[in-house]
Amino acid sequence: MQTETKKVAMVTGANTGVGYQIAKSLAENGYTVYVGARNIDKGVIAATEIGEQSKAIQLDVTDARSIDAAVKQIEGEAGYLTLLVNNAAISHAGTPERTMQEVLGAQRASIAPIDEMKIVWETNVFGTLAATQAFLPLLRRAEKARIVTVSSALGSLTLNANPTNPYRSAFDAVYGASKTALNGVFLSLAIDLADTNIKVHLVSPGFTATALNNFQGTDTVEQGSIEPIRVALSEDLPTGSFTGPAHYAGADKAVPW
Repeated sequence: MQTETKKVAMVTGANTGVGYQIAKSLAENGYTVYVGARNIDKGVIAATEIGEQSKAIQLDVTDARSIDAAVKQIEGEAGYLTLLVNNAAISHAGTPERTMQEVLGAQRASIAPIDEMKIVWETNVFGTLAATQAFLPLLRRAEKARIVTVSSALGSLTLNANPTNPYRSAFDAVYGASKTALNGVFLSLAIDLADTNIKVHLVSPGFTATALNNFQGTDTVEQGSIEPIRVALSEDLPTGSFTGPAHYAGADKAVPW
């Protein structure tokens, strides 16, 4: 463990949407930010827009070689990580350019194609954990470190078990349930790392208009980024937290599991 003089963050899926807004805010608040992108060219464009505090890095969380290369690059350049933001995710693996309603209709548990379900879970659950495990040695080198994972209230079993929940019908077996699994895995990680220097947080941006839902969300990217940015910048939150926007999570912003 070392006492770092500079805060260093890695944000996955940071070339667009909520990930981009998080990376931009971190850079504005003094972090050196690695802008993760599957397509390095898109990452370079995003990092150039964010400014000199940021640097593009190629990262595909479903590719072990890509993960290893990113870890080695950051280890060689910075030596440690203060913050890992897991933002990369996909909503479906079927026909592109469908409406959100069409995607959700095709991903109901009774008919969801298992091969497409595996592809989505490979990114949203297994890939996210694989990248996190790979970056843990760099996080352990920081005096105080945090892992912030962008999830969704759509994955809340408590909310979806309530028949009065207006978003209940959107809880599908592919994307929605992948967020349930993600929540479980990272709550497990919070428990696992409870006695270490690393805190673990989950955060929901709300129903944000991004490529995940074909830009059909009710909140703008700027609105949806408010809570993820707050959590990413907060250093005193209790580990194992799961929060979301106050307009649906309540005054304390806690999202039920």
